Amino acid sequence: MRLLKIQGVSKRFGGLQAVSDLTLAMDEGDVVGLIGPNGAGKTTAFNLISGFLAPDSGDIRFRGHSLVGLRPHQICHLGLTRTFQIVRPFPHLSVLENVKVGAFARTASSGQAAAKARQVLREVGLEAKAGVPAGELTLADRKRLELARALATDPILLLLDEVMAGLNAAETERIVELIRGINARGVSILLIEHVMRAVMSLSSRVAVLNYGELIAEGPPAQVVKAPNVIEAYFGEEYVGASQA
Repeated sequence: MRLLKIQGVSKRFGGLQAVSDLTLAMDEGDVVGLIGPNGAGKTTAFNLISGFLAPDSGDIRFRGHSLVGLRPHQICHLGLTRTFQIVRPFPHLSVLENVKVGAFARTASSGQAAAKARQVLREVGLEAKAGVPAGELTLADRKRLELARALATDPILLLLDEVMAGLNAAETERIVELIRGINARGVSILLIEHVMRAVMSLSSRVAVLNYGELIAEGPPAQVVKAPNVIEAYFGEEYVGASQA
């Protein structure tokens, strides 16, 4: 049984076909990169998988269960959690309190939620800032906090939406190592990312969206050299020049 199976999923907003007949699957332990130019439909695909949008057609199955029609909190309870590209913690709550919110997905006990939150903060390197209001964090630490809130739900599959956007090279490398560690302990990962060195380093497979359609899928080193992928990112002129 596949961990995640997306079959023929489409979503339209008025005259815009955001996702078109998307079919994609991944197994336990996979790290799959979902790449493509801005506006390609990547975040819409995440919204469909995580229940923030309902598909117009097609099916999405997680460990054999259809996710279509389920609310985000129900999907989270099944073990599928996501982060958001625009990080919006509760600014006046402490870092620990923000992560406790995620931990309450698995327990009604405040003590158990706090213990889980502290464990996750150690993992992401924010333990020393547990009492700091989230609104005072740097961008890099807010990204770690977003990741911590998702991890506190004990995901089986984690959807990461541009967790490295806006970070410098050193900060990016720390996040890459953190994601590697998360995957090593058994969490499967589907990530949207524009930092290609991170995608190449982390992903066992990449899938490329353009205008809502899957145009390529396979090993990263192979896919990024495909002419249609290069054209999607850089345009026909770049492809022609590179082949001249």
